[in-house]
Parts: sequence; C-alpha cells; structure tokens
Amino acid sequence: MGVELALKPYRRRFAQPLQTAHGPWMWREGLLIRLEDSLGRVGYGEVAPIPWFGSESVAEALAFCQAQGSEWRSHPVPAELPATQFGLESAMAELAAENFDIWQEPSSTAICGLLPAGERALAIAPQRFAQGHRTLKWKIGVHPITDEIHWLNQLVQALPLDARLRLDANGGLSSAQAKQWLVACDRVNTNPQLATIEYLEQPLPPDQLTEMTALGNGYQTAIALDESVATVAQLENCWDQGWRGVFVVKPAIAGSPQELEAFCQKNLPRLVFSSAFETVIGRRAALAIAARCSPAPAPALGFGTQGWFADNWDTLTPAELWERL
Repeated sequence: MGVELALKPYRRRFAQPLQTAHGPWMWREGLLIRLEDSLGRVGYGEVAPIPWFGSESVAEALAFCQAQGSEWRSHPVPAELPATQFGLESAMAELAAENFDIWQEPSSTAICGLLPAGERALAIAPQRFAQGHRTLKWKIGVHPITDEIHWLNQLVQALPLDARLRLDANGGLSSAQAKQWLVACDRVNTNPQLATIEYLEQPLPPDQLTEMTALGNGYQTAIALDESVATVAQLENCWDQGWRGVFVVKPAIAGSPQELEAFCQKNLPRLVFSSAFETVIGRRAALAIAARCSPAPAPALGFGTQGWFADNWDTLTPAELWERL
C-alpha cells in the first residue's frame, strides 16, 4: 500500500495589509498536506506559493496534488511547481522522521524583526527591540523616495548602535533611485554613531543582474538578491553568472529541499534564509533547512513573521492546525 495523501487549502488574513512594491498583500493562501503510511506515521507539509515571486499559484499546486488521488507514490514534481516540491518533500522527510525530531524555534536575537513600510516603522522599531530582535527589515519603494530616506535617517539615529537594518525594495526601484538609496546607505554606514545598514535587498527587477552587480561594486553598502533567486534553478543561474554577494532564500518557494541543500554544500554561498509567510508547518521545515545550510556565523534569519495575521495559528502545533481547518 502506498502513502495516504490528504489536502486542506487555507486562507488567512493579515492583521494589517502588508505593503510591498507589488502593492498591498491582504490574504495569505496556501495548501496543507498530510501524509500517513501503513505504520501510522504522519508527515505534514505546506505549499505556500507566491506567484509574483515566480512560483506556481495555489490553484496549480492543488490541481497537481489532486491528480495524484488519495495516495502519494513519490511521483516527480515538475520544476514549474517549486512550492509544491517543497511541501511534498518536507512531508516525506517528516514521515521518515528526518531532521524534525531536533527542531526548535530560534530565539528572537537570531531572527530579523519585520517593520511596516513607511513612517510607522519609527514607532514599531522599539517594540521589535523589546521583543529581542537586533536586526530589522524595512520595506522601501512604497512611498516617495525623499520621504523614505528622511524616515531612514530618523530610524538609524533612534536605533541602538549595535542594531542592523535591512532595506527591501522588492525589485521596485529604478537605477537612479537605487543609486540614491545607496548613497544614503553609505552615508549612514560611514558614520560610527549610527546603526548599520546590512544590505539593500533586490533594488532592481530580476532581469537586471548585470546592473545590480555593477551597483554592488560601486558602493560600500552590500546588495542582496531576493526575487532574482526565488528558486534553486535561479540560484544556480545567478551563481553561474558570477554573483558572489548575498542570496536571500525563501525555502518554501525555492523548490526541492534536497536540491537546495546540495547547492549550498557545493558552493557555500552567502545565504540569508527568509520566510514566505508560511504557517507553522512550512516554517518548521524551512527553519530545519536553514539550520543545516546557514553559514557560520549565521546572519539573522528572516523569519520575523509571527503575529502578522489576524488569527492564533502561530500558537498551534502542526496537528492542531490540521484539525482546525
């Protein structure tokens, strides 16, 4: 007998719409997977696509999984379904009791806290530090650039000197705007009396790798790729083209965990692992990958996403969440 496959779609609302350069994000949709073998062992997985990042849609993932029927026979998952690859392989790994028995939630100091876009970041930043975070991430490219740089200057003056700040543009800047931001960042990073800007994340669209490489060579502040490296295939492509800067990787949409780990072991890239706003099921699997693949010393993990939804799912175990839906 094969492995029993069960599916449950989910839809959860952000407590406040997440403002990005792609527009407001109000609802997180995905698919939970439960596998059970003939011995009664259970493995949970999550498919948490982000289509505008280049992954499949929830509908495409659901169609593939439903086509398998009530049994999972480990058929190859197409590369065009990277979030589905992650979800099914994660469930199979847990079913086999691989790497999940030692999993534990990282401390707040090991996690990058997420700030809201705009001026609200000034009020929220002290709260994040009170929660234990020492690295913070702020979305930019949402409001006029002159306003955002003004708020940046206020923010770095208010933060402790040991604070680190990541600026995420979601590929929404023009070349001129990216240079304006990098000048502002370099001004901050050359002042020892201010907090440090760790990097400017994905300033330009993914098809402008050459331009981002040039920017990275022209300024002190580092540039990180995110949307450019959404999948393992894109990671490999950017690596082959010579990118040796920071890679921000969301395991939940990157594709096969095994292929991701193989890439990391072979090339030892500069990685920052990040959340895709998955539930506890996907979070646990993604953090297990981060624990095995993060460089040493590991940069703060981009998993400061708990508490951002209008529900209490973050307090549930995988089994409790499955039963709740």
